Parts: sequence; C-alpha cells; structure tokens
Amino acid sequence: MRFLHTMIRVGDLDRSIKFYTEVMGLKLSRRKDYPDGKFTLAFLGTDDQPEILELTHNWDTSSYDLGAGYGHIAFGVEDIYAACEKIAAGGGKVVRQPGPMKHGTTVIAFIEDPDSYKVELIERK
Repeated sequence: MRFLHTMIRVGDLDRSIKFYTEVMGLKLSRRKDYPDGKFTLAFLGTDDQPEILELTHNWDTSSYDLGAGYGHIAFGVEDIYAACEKIAAGGGKVVRQPGPMKHGTTVIAFIEDPDSYKVELIERK
C-alpha cells in the first residue's frame, strides 16, 4: 500500500489552482471536467510526486463548511522563513509565523489557502 493524494473541495477552482501553483509552487499535472457529474478534478504536485493534491470543484457549490474534523495538510520546506516570505509576497496568508512548535523544537508555520484550509509548513533541512 502507498499513499496517493489528499482531496479537498474548493469553491473556485481557478483561484485555488493559482494559489497552489503561483504561491505554493506546486505544478498542475492534470485537470478534467466531468459534465455528467457537474464537477472538475485538478491534480497538483511536484516533479517527484506529480499528484499529491486533488482539488475537487462541484460546479454548483461556491463554498464549504470545513467542519471540526479537518486538521491540515503539510509540506516540508528547506527554509521556512524564506518560504513564508515568498508566500506572503504572493498574496498568501501566513496565520502562524515560523517558529518552534509548542513543546518541541521542530520549526513550523501555518498558512491558509483561499478556501480557509490550513496548510502546515515544516522546516526540513
């Protein structure tokens, strides 16, 4: 068994693709419309993992209640301070500045995507 991807539902697919490609630096690997189901799937990732994030856009839904069960998705970065500066400069929202995690030494930060999903950055040198 191996991990394939995480799926999140988004209200504006183009806005979310722009955020994850231009602000987060992921690459769009494929996008497909399903007219009979009235939804579109877009897969994003890295060169090594081209489909780690699936964005699902249901054509008749512009926003979602995130609920109390969702936590976050996480990405490893080499320089968390530079990553947060780049994300903020690109219009991203840093909701927890980089620093050691509570009760530990791992350096983390949190950002928020356009649909208010939390994304954790973890410094990995």
